[in-house]
Amino acid sequence: MASVERIPDPQRAKQAPPAHVVTPRNRPARFDRIARLYRPMEYLSFGPMLERCRFDHLPALADARRALVLGDGDGRFLARLLAAAPRLSADAVEASSAMLHLLRRRVSLQGDRERITTTCADARIFTPHSTGYDLVVTHFFLDCLTESETDHLIARIRPHLVPGAQWLVSEFQIPAAGSLRKRLAGGVISGLYAGFRLLTGLTVRQIPPWRALLARHGFTPRAARARLGGLLVSELWEIAGRQPRLVLGPPTHQ
Repeated sequence: MASVERIPDPQRAKQAPPAHVVTPRNRPARFDRIARLYRPMEYLSFGPMLERCRFDHLPALADARRALVLGDGDGRFLARLLAAAPRLSADAVEASSAMLHLLRRRVSLQGDRERITTTCADARIFTPHSTGYDLVVTHFFLDCLTESETDHLIARIRPHLVPGAQWLVSEFQIPAAGSLRKRLAGGVISGLYAGFRLLTGLTVRQIPPWRALLARHGFTPRAARARLGGLLVSELWEIAGRQPRLVLGPPTHQ
């Protein structure tokens, strides 16, 4: 499919949103101003760990056919996903037009531009235009949403998925064990929120309980991998219907 950027219809924007849509009270975070600096900032903070976290489950996605990728930023994961899943087409949704520009350029350079469609939209009020997705991807994205926004986002996306669809999440977290690890992780996460509040205007201050919310909407855990002593986690969930096979990879301090 050709890559296009959908522009909201002003007339539709004036209409009252459906009952299940949360109207955000706060402006979305402004990532345009740091789009070109995001990758260097990421490497200065965590080296290659966030990137490795995003790529942890790529081998399990080789058979995916239709993906909805939310907030992938500059497109590093989407480009790798397209290379790993040759039959895949993807819809990428990102609120930052500057990030979308970088994403489209990256995908175009590897010759996969015709396999993606891009939409510049605020995910807090976004509803997919299509159905038939067998994969949803949210890497370090749900931490930009409140609990209510995350719940309603999952509820809006769920009807657009096929049976057995998978949801891939990478996130920061406070480890379940180890008082020192908990304190260190809490400090890191608080510092990150403070930094992004200053740089982008992000108003969210804590990671929503996304596992409980996915489970509430019929997803079960399939595989997980933790890094940096449990500070980073990447998990693959799927729509319930088969026995969950939770595979916990050992935390690593690489």
